[in-house]
Amino acid sequence: MRLTAHTDYALRVLIYLGLQPDRMATIREISERYELSRDHIMKIAQKLSNAGFIETVRGKNGGIRLGREPATIVVGDIIRTMEGRMDLVECHGHGKKNCLIAPVCLLQDVMHEALEAFLVVLDRYTLADLLHPSKELTKLVQLDVKYIKSA
Repeated sequence: MRLTAHTDYALRVLIYLGLQPDRMATIREISERYELSRDHIMKIAQKLSNAGFIETVRGKNGGIRLGREPATIVVGDIIRTMEGRMDLVECHGHGKKNCLIAPVCLLQDVMHEALEAFLVVLDRYTLADLLHPSKELTKLVQLDVKYIKSA
């Protein structure tokens, strides 16, 4: 299984915000720091905001910040939100005829079981877990240390 770039970027955005929970970050700042498209980060921020993972504030001193404590943001929930449908096989894709062997095939059940096991593991971790080691992460993303809480 491979996660989409949007999910990857969403995790990076949340890590960035989690490293500096007491300040607002801008879309521009995050896109420049990670060298990612501003448009992609804007779309991701909108989806994360709609799901309650982040808060957005418009205006001169606006930006984005975490909407909840990192320990309450479950990685599996982020993945589910960003990925939407996660069918591992296209047994009956949208607008396609049913697969010839679908009536007796167990592949879809096996893949569903594997996906559930994957999500069970991700559900054991929170954003707080991904923020360690915070000092090293902070250096790598070159954040101004005056904004960083001791972790």
